[in-house]
Amino acid sequence: MNGDFETDWRDRFKEFAEERDDDAGIAGWTTTGLEARTRRFLGLWRLSKPDDRWLDAGCGAGTYSRLLRDRGAAVIGADYSEIAVRKAALRSAAGIDYVVADVRRLPFPPATFDGAICFGVTQALSASAQPIAELARLVKPGGVVWIDALNGWCLVHVAGALDRKLAGRRMHLRYDSPMAIRKLMAAAGLQGCRVHWMPIVPTRWQRLQPMLESRLAQFAMRVVPLIGLLSCHAFIVEARKPASQS
Repeated sequence: MNGDFETDWRDRFKEFAEERDDDAGIAGWTTTGLEARTRRFLGLWRLSKPDDRWLDAGCGAGTYSRLLRDRGAAVIGADYSEIAVRKAALRSAAGIDYVVADVRRLPFPPATFDGAICFGVTQALSASAQPIAELARLVKPGGVVWIDALNGWCLVHVAGALDRKLAGRRMHLRYDSPMAIRKLMAAAGLQGCRVHWMPIVPTRWQRLQPMLESRLAQFAMRVVPLIGLLSCHAFIVEARKPASQS
């Protein structure tokens, strides 16, 4: 990966924000894909205390910012696309502030937030270390960081990457592994990493999505992580900053 990869994605997100008005379109997702992602997150996440302060890093059109706010959090959304931030602000109610900023260099002092999320971002960056370190810097002791990534071990992605390599085409997305993200979170001082598998099927196969989101399927992925590792489109990792020692 190099700067051209990130520049291409920056230009692509600008184009998405200029030409599209729906949340999924601005983020570069299908509607069904975004809906699956938000359902998965809301099935996992709970607000600790009313008015806890949360950061939505790489907020796009503000989808997750609004979800966090609707559940009682005070929210700041940040994105490097000025157009996306403007559209997010227009469709958001009071209690959410938006800023134009890169997730790797955010304009906040250390320990500003009770929690932070960074979803749909890492696949457009050349590496995940910087955003993870930045989020760890910004959460308070005891605060939690949630980050997602495309699963590089998914067999569909492996096949696609091989096809691109054989055809001489460069990668259009960057994939991660849960193991690598866990190591980066630990290196940033976060503890208690937990991996949550996120199965997402193409729109044309949506009839299968409820089966993959069922309790039985999620139980199977927890008990046999290899199932999730080889089959899931993406994954979410959560980790906590150690509380201050008294």
